[in-house]
Amino acid sequence: MISSAEQKMQFLYSLRSSGVTNKRVLTAMETIDRRSYVSDTFADNAYEDTPLPIGCGQTISQPSIVAIMTEALDVQPRDKVLEIGTGSGYQAAILSRLARRIYTVDRHSILVQAARNVFKEQDIPNITTFTADGSRGLPDQAPFDRIIVTAASEDPPTTLLDQLRLGGIMVLPVGQSDSMQRLVKIKKTENGLEYHELRSVRFVPLLEGLGKTSV
Repeated sequence: MISSAEQKMQFLYSLRSSGVTNKRVLTAMETIDRRSYVSDTFADNAYEDTPLPIGCGQTISQPSIVAIMTEALDVQPRDKVLEIGTGSGYQAAILSRLARRIYTVDRHSILVQAARNVFKEQDIPNITTFTADGSRGLPDQAPFDRIIVTAASEDPPTTLLDQLRLGGIMVLPVGQSDSMQRLVKIKKTENGLEYHELRSVRFVPLLEGLGKTSV
């Protein structure tokens, strides 16, 4: 049976193989234990580069996609980051190692509470969680230096772009929810929005309103 240390080595190798080279991102991915963010049922699969179910019809993204999105976001130590789609809390935990403050929103209160519990257990103090309609962002906390969306929208939501600071970056999947989408990096400049397509991905759709209160 493969040891935990060997699993983690393979885990980091898979991230580098996906093209991720940012040392801060790789260190954050190494520091945050993905096993803490999956159920006991899938504990043995925690270090595999695959998405896993987390309840409410949602998944924890495969680590290589988390790393690619995090690297594209180019988070700086003083940044205030908005995450749309808390899910398991894994992505927010990674970001917490890179930014000053993380605000994370999910429409499923049961997922938000579960993530909040893990953040407390892991002593991660710089994440603030909200149960809310993520498509609306958090206007009361705007503007944000970085915004990451872990659900697919047919077009980048204007509501979220309006909450992005000038010079800020947003990373999100764009496209139809029932087909492959494109991961897009958007930079807000004085001359408008700069778009960069990164790769094909598949995410759950970005939905309006609130979701389930139980699994």
